[in-house]
Amino acid sequence: MNTALLSALHEIEIDKGIPFETVKGVLEESLLAAYEGREGAVEGAEVVLDRETGDLRVVKDGEDITPHDFTRIAAQVMRQTFYQRLNEISNDQLLEEYGGRMGEVVTGIVQQAHRRMTLVDLGRVEALLPASEQVPNERYENGQRIKVYLLEIREPGRGPSMTVSRRHEGLLKGLFELEVPEIYDNLVEIKAVAREAGLRSKVAVWSNEQGIDPVGACVGPRGSRVRAVVSELRNEKIDIIQWDPDPARFIAKALSPARVREVYLDEDEKQAEVIVPDDQLSLAIGREGQNARLAVKLTDWKIDIKPESQATEYDEEEEGWEPDEDSTMHRCRAVLSNGRRCANTALPGSLFCGIPSHQAQAAEFEGLVEGS
Repeated sequence: MNTALLSALHEIEIDKGIPFETVKGVLEESLLAAYEGREGAVEGAEVVLDRETGDLRVVKDGEDITPHDFTRIAAQVMRQTFYQRLNEISNDQLLEEYGGRMGEVVTGIVQQAHRRMTLVDLGRVEALLPASEQVPNERYENGQRIKVYLLEIREPGRGPSMTVSRRHEGLLKGLFELEVPEIYDNLVEIKAVAREAGLRSKVAVWSNEQGIDPVGACVGPRGSRVRAVVSELRNEKIDIIQWDPDPARFIAKALSPARVREVYLDEDEKQAEVIVPDDQLSLAIGREGQNARLAVKLTDWKIDIKPESQATEYDEEEEGWEPDEDSTMHRCRAVLSNGRRCANTALPGSLFCGIPSHQAQAAEFEGLVEGS
């Protein structure tokens, strides 16, 4: 009876997560290949492991033809091909399990924390958290539970290598998906995320269901949901804003908490000129330009912020111009709250640009024209 062999195979089953029948089959195949490679091997023989006793036998048509030195052959096979083949099967299983999960947020336990890299145990596999994917002001301790973003899985010579991240924008998005049921149920959608890891982030959300406040859903009762995300990100500041299909409104909201007076759009260049009150300029730009940078990332528009006192002023001749009948492009005729003329180009067939408030002026203008 060879109980030691059975115990070793069951340990492999538990450690590598490979079914016992698969482990048994790999051992039998490896031993058969070794047997067939020796002199005097009987053609058509097979190797059988007795699940009750753990004995290994070579049989042919039910007859035991086990060589006297088969135990030595088995020991050599165990050291060479058997464990190599098991590692290949284990690697294939890991690739199958995690290959389709890239982009998910999972919980892991820090195994080894170093400045250059940190190893994180995800259960069946250890993942690498490199310095480039760590948050600068975060420190990790052995045994600490952290949530990470599954970034990449590779298959080098020694098996799959997984890379995770703590600074990827997908981590922030995934944390909100875990904390906000409305996002999980697709009632609320995260439209855009901009992040400077460890410092500040902006999240734009939109409701797919009438009557649901997307910002309120993400904040949660008394701020409980967003507070849980902030806690996991070590007190990273998070601004949640409502996404808007109108670029001008979206850009204005993206610059919150600053108040915005006007937004001029150049859709061809995808560039916006934003006018803010003088006392809101530093708030709109943010510390070291952070608020403006995040707004640019969030909206995917180039943004030029100007104080109201330095906004372009047009002379009387320019203010009084009328559309040229031969021209297909005209300047919007809307008058801003500061009394200045809108600098946007009018829509085709209209004297006004596409900003909703200016379209309202267009309706008033057309009514006056028809009335006259």
